[in-house]
Amino acid sequence: MKKVSVLGCGWLGLPLAEQLVKLNYDVKGSTTSDRRLDLLARGGIDPYLVDIGHISENIHRFLESPTLIIDIPTSNSRDYQELLSHIEDSMVVKVLFVSSTSVYREVNRVVTEEAGLESPENPWTLIEKLLCGSPVFQTTIVRFGGLIGFDRNPAHFYPPGKSIPAPESKVNMIHRDDCISIIERILKRGIWGESFNCCADSHPTKREFYTKAARDAELQPPIFDKPGQESYKIISNAKIKRYLDFEFAHDLI
Repeated sequence: MKKVSVLGCGWLGLPLAEQLVKLNYDVKGSTTSDRRLDLLARGGIDPYLVDIGHISENIHRFLESPTLIIDIPTSNSRDYQELLSHIEDSMVVKVLFVSSTSVYREVNRVVTEEAGLESPENPWTLIEKLLCGSPVFQTTIVRFGGLIGFDRNPAHFYPPGKSIPAPESKVNMIHRDDCISIIERILKRGIWGESFNCCADSHPTKREFYTKAARDAELQPPIFDKPGQESYKIISNAKIKRYLDFEFAHDLI
């Protein structure tokens, strides 16, 4: 069986790990909560308690896979420094790191992977460089836009009565189903040493996006701030579509 370890079985990582089990992967999965260990086990996942801020001895057994997927919200680069040493001392040779399009500066235009517009001070940029700089394993980066789908309904992103800022700026979002499909296809095709932007095809304004979300949820129209000098970025997904022959299942408008 193909073996993979999923560091971070949360909102995205758990259904991803469950999908890999269905595809006949031998999956190790981690959580930081004792209460979720049984949940992982019920999904056919070999469960581990792992907190990269307080790494314990079980990290060695957890990393007994040739491929490691990292999908955790921690952006503390010091924690990743210690994790890196354990990965390099393990059998892991391929790493897929779930990052964010927040690495890019807002430049009011289309942003590609080759444009060199990453903010050097962004913590995700620092972690990406740390992982990609290892001579021991290869890393592929997937930079996801805002995560939506299932219980993450954008109609509820802002509480009632709170106005939404920068209404004419563009949004970059991706549905969880598409996230999982992208990772699944990267593993299947063995595409390593690359960075990919991952967002839905359309980039409506906040006004368009959140108004539609409220209408679809049969809620009152949202309140917006007055338009100002908007700053934004439009994340290009052309590279991921080209490399994977990928079509996004979910669009925003």
